[in-house]
Amino acid sequence: MSRPLEGIKVIEVAMWAFVPTAGGVLADLGASVLKIEPPDGDPLRALTIVGPTPGANGFDLSWEAYNRGKRSMTLDLRRPEGVEVLYKLIKTADVFLTNLLPPARRKMGIDVEDLRAHNPNLIYAVGSATGRRGPEGEKGGFDSLCYWARSGLASAVTAAGADYPAQQPGPAFGDTMSGAMLAGGVSAALAQRAMTGKTSVVDVSLLGTSLWAMQRTVMQATAAGVKSLPKGKREASPNPLVNMYKTSDGRFVSLCMLQGQRYWPGFCEAAGRPDLISDPRFATAEARVANIGACIAELDALFATRTLAEWRAILGSQEGQWDVVQEPGELPDDPQVIGNDYMQIVEHDDGRQLKLVSIPMQFDGVAMQTRPAPQMGADSDAVLADLGYDEQAIIDLKVAGIVF
Repeated sequence: MSRPLEGIKVIEVAMWAFVPTAGGVLADLGASVLKIEPPDGDPLRALTIVGPTPGANGFDLSWEAYNRGKRSMTLDLRRPEGVEVLYKLIKTADVFLTNLLPPARRKMGIDVEDLRAHNPNLIYAVGSATGRRGPEGEKGGFDSLCYWARSGLASAVTAAGADYPAQQPGPAFGDTMSGAMLAGGVSAALAQRAMTGKTSVVDVSLLGTSLWAMQRTVMQATAAGVKSLPKGKREASPNPLVNMYKTSDGRFVSLCMLQGQRYWPGFCEAAGRPDLISDPRFATAEARVANIGACIAELDALFATRTLAEWRAILGSQEGQWDVVQEPGELPDDPQVIGNDYMQIVEHDDGRQLKLVSIPMQFDGVAMQTRPAPQMGADSDAVLADLGYDEQAIIDLKVAGIVF
């Protein structure tokens, strides 16, 4: 099938994970994405703490995940000759993606006005730390700072009494969420341009995305006039059927039966405890709230009597909503992940294979096929040739240190 952004040309001048994730999403959606790397490459390539992983066939998983499906060209944009090459690329581009800070963009001559002088129809998309306006509009930042710490996310998921706030659950957690937002903004800008002819500057920040994710909590704290909300304790949940319980084999089951009174009888019957239905302490929603500690204790003891496999069968026989708390390594075997192609095998030219997570958007029931991330500068010569540079001109650029 054709992909929705086929024919769209994207130039990416970005590093690390946030904006490159947006480029990866656009590439999976069919856009031709050319990543412009500095002479020494995107620093993500050399980030040892998330480098090649044992069992990953030598792949740098972060690089592969966030730079899927792109081409790579090395170009020194600190020098006028390099910027001139970029200007030629921009003439036929639809989108320019960047996370370079405003002072750097102005110094290089690649800010909005500079590039629009060569292509008035260019959509200029920027990923920033905390937004382009305000006193910190020209300051950089990482997702562990702006998305996780500053937004209230870290404090919100940290257990009461913990010595330190919780860490992000994985590398580039906020970057990937924010990159998806930026790709969505670019797609909207492309639609607007197609319908009205208007071109936009698209802005997405780590802080803005995290604030969006935290909006309900932020609204509640604001309405209450407090800085933080009370930490909920599982032993005091107002609905015992919205909670997590531990099985006899050390696994956890998550219940989310928001209509507690509707599902309580069926759950108790399926679980082999019909006596709990008529128990005066638990017979009504109000009674369960009044005796919540005792009710949750009963369910804790109940869940501890059976294995996860047994609970799967029991919970599958009643109407209430539930699921298993899974470990990351279990996801490739999840039948829904398999059935919906939420992960796919990508093969490199050297025959090595890597299983990547698919972008979540599907069209007409088909997952978007992804492609490998590029080797540094793998497409420099081909891109220059397409721009009209002959072999000697390409050699001259390399000798001068403009292209590597």
